[in-house]
Amino acid sequence: MKVRNPRTGEFDYAITPASRDDVFALAQRLRSAQPEWAAKGSEGRAAILERFAQAIERHSPAITDALTVDTGRKAVSRIEVEGLPRTIRRWTARGQELIAALDSGDRPSATPGIMLKGRYLPYPLFGAIAPWNFPVVLSHLDAIPALMAGCTALVKPSEITPRFIEPMRAALAEVPELAAVFAYVEGGAETGQAMIEAVDFICFTGSTATGRKVAEAAVRALIPANLELGGKDPMIILETADPEKAAAIALRASIVATGQACQSIERIYVARKISDRFLIELVRLANAVQVNYPDIDKGDIGPFIFADQAVKVAAQLQDAVAKGARILTGGEVETLGGGKYLQPTVLVDVQPDMAVIAEETFGPVLPVTIFDAEEEAIAMANASHYGLSAAVIAGTLEQAEAVGIQIEAGAVSLNDGSLTSMVWDATNSSQKASGLGPSRMGDEGLLRFFRRQALIKQTGKPLALAAYSENGS
Repeated sequence: MKVRNPRTGEFDYAITPASRDDVFALAQRLRSAQPEWAAKGSEGRAAILERFAQAIERHSPAITDALTVDTGRKAVSRIEVEGLPRTIRRWTARGQELIAALDSGDRPSATPGIMLKGRYLPYPLFGAIAPWNFPVVLSHLDAIPALMAGCTALVKPSEITPRFIEPMRAALAEVPELAAVFAYVEGGAETGQAMIEAVDFICFTGSTATGRKVAEAAVRALIPANLELGGKDPMIILETADPEKAAAIALRASIVATGQACQSIERIYVARKISDRFLIELVRLANAVQVNYPDIDKGDIGPFIFADQAVKVAAQLQDAVAKGARILTGGEVETLGGGKYLQPTVLVDVQPDMAVIAEETFGPVLPVTIFDAEEEAIAMANASHYGLSAAVIAGTLEQAEAVGIQIEAGAVSLNDGSLTSMVWDATNSSQKASGLGPSRMGDEGLLRFFRRQALIKQTGKPLALAAYSENGS
């Protein structure tokens, strides 16, 4: 499979997709190693994962360089790679605490003479199908807590951004005990389908359309599917908010990583009283943003990682203009050196039937709607198929929270935006078409990888058959 460079537009890399037989053989190897991995206990697994964190730190220049080519951006790539060892250490510390607390011993049942004991058994083989927008983070966000829980793990990064896999494998090879229970596999949809058939628990991050296919395949395989899917995150800016500060937050939360994040703000609702000042500042800030071309070390946002996404965003903008929207800044996808770029694009006079409001955009696009009453803003924010996350900005946190609790979303940032990209210990459940299954954040991010087994102990006299006899009834 040929792989496109997002900055040059050239296909300058290739991977060999794993066949179905390859995937099943690898899955069998990992599954057979799981009992020994689980037997190491949480302390033993934590020590091995710590060595992996140290190996990643040693290999971080090579991983970062590969990821930079994968994504066309440098600063975010560095942040991703530097953050992975911290994620590992967070889970090794918290994981040991959580696992130690699971053993509660015997307890009496509501049934007389019966004692109960619960066991927590990790799924033997965990699988993850990761997307292209944050390749390193999302290839490991679920795998690390699964490994800490005692599962083995098989991860398929996106075929669009696979260059980082080889330097990651080099780091993994330095920890043989972990390499025995953790592996990366390369390939596209067919490889992903084989994975679902081969593993015991599947996590998928990506579009809602593909997520439905993963869910259907998981149902056929009779395994749990944990899905984090698309978002169309709204931001409500109340009239008590500082319009200039709100504009700065809205811009950052909308365009970081070129808006290629599920938690990016994609709909902005601003109170009429402050709308003029807000828009003036938002346009000023948007005009000051620079793309990182031709010098990747300069500028604020990179190219579209996936060229097809640039086509989709351009079509949404064309649809909006055709239906009466006005573009205040940006608006044209440019080809620069073979890469696809878009300046932050602020739109007004948008309507609910426009694709830029109804569908996920995944680009640096900021559609702004003006409202008169808070109830109107809440209704518009909730008028979506998606319910991933949201944001509210107000003069006080109390005012923001009063509105935030009325928004149908798994997590709501108050007086900020897209905090779920930075805060990973807040348990939350995606709503509507934005996801399925337990939270990947907070303690549930690890506890979801355990199955429960009940040991039901008879301490008295077992019932005789006569107890069920029809005689004398």
